[in-house]
Amino acid sequence: MTTTQPVPDAGEPPGDDLETRSAAMHDDPRFQELRGRLLRFVVPASLAFFTWYLLYVLMTGYARGVMSTKVIGSLNVALVFALLQFVMTFTIAVLYSRYANRRLDPLADELRAELDGEGRS
Repeated sequence: MTTTQPVPDAGEPPGDDLETRSAAMHDDPRFQELRGRLLRFVVPASLAFFTWYLLYVLMTGYARGVMSTKVIGSLNVALVFALLQFVMTFTIAVLYSRYANRRLDPLADELRAELDGEGRS
């Protein structure tokens, strides 16, 4: 059984394929900055959401008296917590979209253009 290796295009120097450029991009300081910016948003937002959800679950299990307290009519604290999960989800989504448009997308577009070869001569 023999395997054949793909032959590089004669117009491109060896090692100048997309896979090689992608691997090299990981060492680029701009890519590291992009990853850092992403993590600076994602980690705190995820921790905040997870903490809120965990608080809801723990209070539902261990603070039933508090959670069954009526707020308005038959609306109790547990239902308010549950509905606020949806509010928090949409709030994080909107905040992420704004953050990405402002802080992530411009740098990502620049890196993508370079990776696709538009920035090379």
